[in-house]
Amino acid sequence: MSTLTPRRASQTCGEDPKALGALRVAVIDLGTNSVKFHLGERDADGRWQCVQDRAQATRLGDGLRETGMIAPAAWERTIAVVCAMAADARAAGAAQIVAVGTMGLRTAKNSAAFIAAVQAQCGVSIEVIEGAEEARLAYLAVQTGVGLPDGAVTVFDTGGGSTQVTVGRAGQVLERFSLDLGAVRVTEQFGLGVPVGREELDKALAAIARELARLDSVAPPDALVGLGGAVTNLASVSLGMTQYDPNRIQGAILTRAELGRQIALYAGLDGAGRAAIPGMQPGRADIILAGALIVSTLLDKLGQERLTVSDRGLRHGVLIDRFSA
Repeated sequence: MSTLTPRRASQTCGEDPKALGALRVAVIDLGTNSVKFHLGERDADGRWQCVQDRAQATRLGDGLRETGMIAPAAWERTIAVVCAMAADARAAGAAQIVAVGTMGLRTAKNSAAFIAAVQAQCGVSIEVIEGAEEARLAYLAVQTGVGLPDGAVTVFDTGGGSTQVTVGRAGQVLERFSLDLGAVRVTEQFGLGVPVGREELDKALAAIARELARLDSVAPPDALVGLGGAVTNLASVSLGMTQYDPNRIQGAILTRAELGRQIALYAGLDGAGRAAIPGMQPGRADIILAGALIVSTLLDKLGQERLTVSDRGLRHGVLIDRFSA
């Protein structure tokens, strides 16, 4: 199986000149909160080197829970970012651009019109993937990134609109499913973008626990791996990063105690206060509390005191799945 070479801290994370005979492919992941971009280059030995990797919060799912529609402002923001990423990919010599959409585009009533607009304006065709497939690709990203031990491992990917869970053993997927639970949705439902008290937190936690009830029948794994914007942001804050370093995030450990510390911190701050915390990523300050509550509940449900963080995500899984021998 092909492997991914760990990327560097900057957006340009590999050698820019294209190697002779190498294949360059770009993957764009349109999530409910952010659009992620990865440009990879496969060498003659089948190893993938990161050339560019970045994410930009466009909040595609802003207000989606209430209206069922992609809002005009979110529509324009997201298309502008996708077009810019596609232009970068073409300028860097990408032979193909693959774009995938997740929960936001699975649920929006006007997603077909949005997809057609992206095709017309950016020349990019978006494939909307099902939640179970999203879970499988996230598991593959972890398998080729931080690696998986031989025992029982549960991998979760929590985003703005949904959470994917994959249960496996010895690298083999046993069960996978997707839940309609994400940081943007929880933030909007319980007003978690502003300072909140214990009562509001308890209401949100109870609702999250109900959404994650399917995990009640999952046996506690030997290891838990988390990925997605909320998880990497929580790890970044725990490390006090002033500049995001994917190599420090990859394989980092988040403990239950650290999650509790961050939850208490965010609950007492408004968006500006959260944004000023070292390690807070742009566009996530208002939804980070909801993300932390989801991750904390996942640990509770699965009987874990800690999780391993993966910087690799859906876009890496798509690259490996579609273009590796």
